[in-house]
Amino acid sequence: MEKENIVKKTCKELKLTYRELAEKIGISEGRVKQLATSETGEQVERACLMLLQIKKLEIELEKQQQLKNILKDFLS
Repeated sequence: MEKENIVKKTCKELKLTYRELAEKIGISEGRVKQLATSETGEQVERACLMLLQIKKLEIELEKQQQLKNILKDFLS
C-alpha cells in the first residue's frame, strides 16, 4: 500500500487550502502544489507533521478546558 502524501493529508485533516498551508510553512503555493504530487523533502514533512500534532494538542487542550469548566460548575 502506498503511503499517503503528507501535504494532501495535512490539507485534508486541517481543512486548509494549498495557499493556507504554504503560508503556514513558509513556502510558495506553487511549491506546495508540486509537493502534493511528488515526494516531499524532510523539512516540509516535519513542518506538516508538526502542524498535525499542534492541531491534536489543541483539541486535547480544549477537551481538558471543557472538563475543567464542568468540574468548576459542579463544585460551585
